[in-house]
Amino acid sequence: MRSRRLDYSESTRSALVDSAVELFTKRGYAGTSLDEVAKRARVTKGALYHHFSGKQALFEAAFDSVESLVYDRLEKIMTGPGTPWERAMGALNAFIKSCLDPAYQRIAIHEAPVVMGWERWREAEEQCSFGLLRAGLQSLVDAGEVEPVPVDITARLLFGALSSAATEIASAADPKKVGEQIEDVIVRMLLRLRQPGEAGERPAAS
Repeated sequence: MRSRRLDYSESTRSALVDSAVELFTKRGYAGTSLDEVAKRARVTKGALYHHFSGKQALFEAAFDSVESLVYDRLEKIMTGPGTPWERAMGALNAFIKSCLDPAYQRIAIHEAPVVMGWERWREAEEQCSFGLLRAGLQSLVDAGEVEPVPVDITARLLFGALSSAATEIASAADPKKVGEQIEDVIVRMLLRLRQPGEAGERPAAS
């Protein structure tokens, strides 16, 4: 059976991460102090250091939390009902919507490359979402819905395009409009890969 101490420890860590996500989203990494995070989570600073070695470790936990929410949302779509093409279109639409979320924009797109370093950030992004993208592309090829393209190379190119898309959306004066434009362009690109007889009108974004 789980001990009360373990439950308390996990709830404390969760409260600290939630607090960090909110404060990093509002004020950024430089504008957020550990004292503020601990105060908002209603724990002592000593409790914070029990779970995290410092500010960067706490930021990386906040980054993981934000990324996990997006991953879980996309995985649910990619493993849900519908044809591989319908699932792929649904996941693309969900990803574009995730790029409009203030927490994802500030923490995962703007702050993470600076705080974590570009290489570490890129590695973390790939670990989180590249496998899902590759699996989705493989299912499209296996189902005969797209041409038998080299899956690894094509997935890498799509991953790069989606990473750039996220940055464009997060930096735009009108993120929603840019998101719609990017989604339309990526769908048009994917339609070029559709097998003869499979291509049709793109489903309307929900």
